[in-house]
Amino acid sequence: MSNRYSTLFELQLIDDELDNLQELRGDLPIEVNSLNSQIQSIKETIDQKENEKKAALSTIKSNENEIERLNISLKKFKTQLYQVRNNKEYDALTKEIDHSEEKIKTLETENSELENKVQMFKNEIEEVQPQLDEYMEEVKIKEEELKAIIKANEREETKLATKRDEIAEKVRKSDYNTYTRIRKALGGKAVATIVRGACTGCHNVVPPQRQIEVRNSSRLFTCESCGRLLISPNIATELRKVKS
Repeated sequence: MSNRYSTLFELQLIDDELDNLQELRGDLPIEVNSLNSQIQSIKETIDQKENEKKAALSTIKSNENEIERLNISLKKFKTQLYQVRNNKEYDALTKEIDHSEEKIKTLETENSELENKVQMFKNEIEEVQPQLDEYMEEVKIKEEELKAIIKANEREETKLATKRDEIAEKVRKSDYNTYTRIRKALGGKAVATIVRGACTGCHNVVPPQRQIEVRNSSRLFTCESCGRLLISPNIATELRKVKS
């Protein structure tokens, strides 16, 4: 049975070392992710404004083509006014002229509004671009810092990760699931031992009867205060001596 407990405690010791290596990175991973999220958000905003600007410019171009076509028609209609033979033809032409002039006016008004929008989109893009540049420069620096830290500990981390996989394979599936659940819930510390009658995880006193049960290693016991798995102090001491 002792192998069962020693393996769990050894897994905790290796996870502690891996956690320490992770802590060397400090807040850099969080800061990098936060900056990348802000960069992505600004880029999406710029892309949206660029697309709206392109759509407006496309509409302006289309309207200009239509205005040009209408002006040609308008010129033709006005010329035809001098060739009419009766009031009916005259009324029909003046109606076409009025319609064309009204349409031209509407399109010109629309283009004026669209040109204002285009300028607005340009201004909005120019406003956020400096912030984007600043974030991109900042994230570049922090990513380089993070890569340097990872590189410095890469060999040790790989070695520990390999060792962890080997030990994890020896742990019972049910024990490993319990270990993982407790570790996730309690800040990485799933296994504790007993020192001077107290749990090393939460420092609360472990009842004498429970201490005896843990030392006898009859089965897995947890701390009644924090819920961590309790390992016999003898096993913990022995493993620490091996590790050192």
